Amino acid sequence: MKTVRNLAFTIATVTLFAACGNTQKPAEESHDGHDHAKESAAGTTATAGGVSLKDDRLNAVYPHYLKLSTALIAGDVAEAKVAAQAVELGAKELGNGAALLALTSKISNASDLEVQRTAFAALSADFIERVKASGVNSGEIYVEYCPMAMNDKGASWLSNDKDIKNPYYGASMLTCGEVKETIK
Repeated sequence: MKTVRNLAFTIATVTLFAACGNTQKPAEESHDGHDHAKESAAGTTATAGGVSLKDDRLNAVYPHYLKLSTALIAGDVAEAKVAAQAVELGAKELGNGAALLALTSKISNASDLEVQRTAFAALSADFIERVKASGVNSGEIYVEYCPMAMNDKGASWLSNDKDIKNPYYGASMLTCGEVKETIK
């Protein structure tokens, strides 16, 4: 219960930051040329890597999707469950989120990594469509694809990094895949 409360707080905080309009400092407080000013601005971005989506509700969920992907890359079943619960909480706020809720519930209830990865493939397909429909305010999101995933049927996922880190095979085939599309 404590974890769910913490996840809800995290989502609420991210949503608050995404909903706040202007995060720039006034001109007299500008610290141009200082790295810590850039770090501060990046810290207020709702998602990792300086990516910001146009849909604030999706923007609040997307960082948890990335954490889920990272957990699957690492083969960490427990961390994947936690990240899926965070995505599930945010998905409740999204329109037509029933499919997302079912998939995230499947991931958070699974004790088997392959079950989690299979559900993640369907979750990713849904997320890709939502991100494309939303559009990106800043940064770039990469649609990456592994042709060998899901018994050679292939599966895609989203990443903020061009370098392939495969959530469907983890360490056994970490770099299997390619960037299929860039969402700007």
